[in-house]
Amino acid sequence: MCGIVGYIGNQKASPILINGLLRLEYRGYDSAGIAVMESGEISVMKDKGRVKNLYNIKGIDDLKGTVGIAHTRWATHGVPSKENSHPHKDNSGEFAVVHNGIIENYSDLKEFLTDKGYKFYSQTDTEVIPNLVHYYYNKDEKDDEQRLLRAVSRVCKDLKGSYAIELIYKNKPDMMIVVRKDSPLVIGKGYKENYISSDIPAILSFTKEFYLIDDNEIAVLTRDNVEFYNSDLEKIEKKIENIDWNATAAEKDGFDDYMLKEIYEQPNAVRETIGSRLPEEGVCIFDDLKFTKEYLSSINKIYIVACGTAMHAGLVGKNIFEKLCRINTEVDVASEFRYRDPIIDDKTLCIYISQSGETADTIAALKLAKSKGAKTLAISNVIGSSITREADYSIYTHAGPEIAVASTKAYTSQVVLMAVLAIYFAETLEQDNVAEIKELKRDILSLPGKVENALKCNKRVAEFARKVFQEKDMFFLGRGVDQTVALEGSLKLKEISYIHSEAYAAGELKHGPIALIEKGITVVGILTDPKLVEKSISNIQEVITRGAKTFIVTNQELLNNNFEMVIRIPEVNPLLSPIVSVIPLQLFAYHISKEKGLDVDKPRNLAKSVTVE
Repeated sequence: MCGIVGYIGNQKASPILINGLLRLEYRGYDSAGIAVMESGEISVMKDKGRVKNLYNIKGIDDLKGTVGIAHTRWATHGVPSKENSHPHKDNSGEFAVVHNGIIENYSDLKEFLTDKGYKFYSQTDTEVIPNLVHYYYNKDEKDDEQRLLRAVSRVCKDLKGSYAIELIYKNKPDMMIVVRKDSPLVIGKGYKENYISSDIPAILSFTKEFYLIDDNEIAVLTRDNVEFYNSDLEKIEKKIENIDWNATAAEKDGFDDYMLKEIYEQPNAVRETIGSRLPEEGVCIFDDLKFTKEYLSSINKIYIVACGTAMHAGLVGKNIFEKLCRINTEVDVASEFRYRDPIIDDKTLCIYISQSGETADTIAALKLAKSKGAKTLAISNVIGSSITREADYSIYTHAGPEIAVASTKAYTSQVVLMAVLAIYFAETLEQDNVAEIKELKRDILSLPGKVENALKCNKRVAEFARKVFQEKDMFFLGRGVDQTVALEGSLKLKEISYIHSEAYAAGELKHGPIALIEKGITVVGILTDPKLVEKSISNIQEVITRGAKTFIVTNQELLNNNFEMVIRIPEVNPLLSPIVSVIPLQLFAYHISKEKGLDVDKPRNLAKSVTVE
C-alpha cells in the first residue's frame, strides 16, 4: 500500500523522486524518504508525515546525485516515525532499499540475522532486506558482475509475503536492482535514463513507454539499459508497452481536490468506457473475450468478487446479469472468498473487479478460482496490472487515472462496463428479451448526459451538508438496486468524513435499526425504482415520525411528502440508476468532509491501492 519511486539517469534525482512521491501519496502518507547516490556514499533523508515535509530537511536541496530511490509509507509494521520511514540501510551502510508489501516471516529472518550479529534500528519488516542482501553478498566467494544479482535472488527466496523492492549499492553507483512479487511495479523508459514507480501516473509526465514487471522477476537497471531475469536468474525478454494516458489527467486542473475533479470527470469516464463496445445498431463488441453461446450456456453460476467500492459495483452488476441473462450471480467479498472453500468448477465464471488491478485480496481469490478450473475475467482500470495478467480474460474501464483515495469515477465506469458486458452475454445467448435490451442500450448511450445533468445538484447538496456536517451518525436506506447505492454512499461518507454511517435495505429498518433513530439524526434515502418507491416512502416516513431529518435522492414524482431535502436526478432504467443516483451521494460525502476541514483526497488510515491482505 506504500508508494515507491526510483530514478537512474543524468538529471538531478531528488526533485524527480519527490515529485513522484507527491503523485503517489494516495498510496500512503504517514512518512516519506529518499536515498541518493552522493559522492560515493548513499545519502538518506526521511521524516515522519507528508511528502512535503522532505522539503524542510536540511541539505536535501544540495543533493546532486543522479541515481536514487524513494518511498511514501502506509504503516504496517511499526508506528509512523522517522526511524520506521524508508529507505532503510543495512548495518554497513552499503545497501539501501525501499519496499512496498509485507514480509510475513520477518521475525524469523530478524532472529536469524541477529544471531549473525546484525542490529536493527526500526520496528519494520523491511529492515531485514538490506541486511540479508549484505549477508548473502559477503557470503558469496565468487566476485563477478552477477554477485549482487545472486544475493538479491537469494534474499527473495527467503522472503515470504508480498514485495516490490528497489535496491542501490554504494560500490555500484551506476546500477539499481528492482524486484516484485504480488506488489505493483513498473519501469518507465527514457533516453539514457529509466524511471521506476508503483503506479504509472507518477511518472507519466516523463515517459509513456513502460515495462510491466511480472511476479518473481528481477530487473537490473543502468542509465542505458534494463535487463530482466526470472527467479532462476535466466535472462528474459520483455516488450515495451505504450500507455496512452494523458499526464494532465493526473493533475487537479483547477479543482480544489482530486476527488471533486474526478466526480466531475464521470460523464467523460462513462462515455469512454462505453467507447465502441456499444454500437447504436448491432450487437455489443467484446472481441477480446470471444465467448460462445455454447460456453455461456454451460455456466451455472457467475461469481463477482471484489473489495469495497468495487464490490458495491459488483452488487449492481449482479442485478443486471440475473435480469438479462438469467444466470445465477453471487457477489462475494474478496478477503473472505477463498477462506470459505467456495463451490467452483469448470461451469463457473468468476469476474474480478479492481480499479488498480493490484488489490491483493482480489488477486488471491482469482488464483484460487483458476486452481479449481473456473474461467476468470478481470475488470480493471489499469492496462497490464497484476490482475489482468493473471486472469484468463481482461476488459478495461477507461476512467483515466484516479488519484483520490475514495473511488468515484472508477465505480460508475465499472457499473457501466458490467451493464454492457451483461448485454453482450444476453445477445450471445440469444435471449428472447430483444426489445428490453434495445431500450437498455439507448439508456446506456444516454448516461453521459444524465450524469452531467445530475452534477447540477452540487450547490443544493453543499447547502444541506453545511447543516449536518457535525453529526456523529447517519443512515442510508434503499430497496432493490437502490440499496446497493445506499451501501456505496455510506462507505463514501465513512471514508472521507469519519462519520459513522450504516446502510440498510429500507424494509429491514423495522427489524432492529429503527431503535437507533432519534430526533435530529439524518437519514439518506434513495428512491429510483417505480415498483418500490411507495414502499420505500413508507419506510422513510417511519424515521420522520421519530424526528429524523431526511435527504432524498430520486427521479420519481413524490407527492405530499415532508422530506427535508429532495435532490432530483434524471430518469433512467432502474438497472442503471446507480450510475446517476450515486452522484449526489458522492458530493454529499465530499462537502461534509470539506466543512469539517479534512483532507478529502487522503483520508486517515486509508490508501488507494491495497496490496496487503
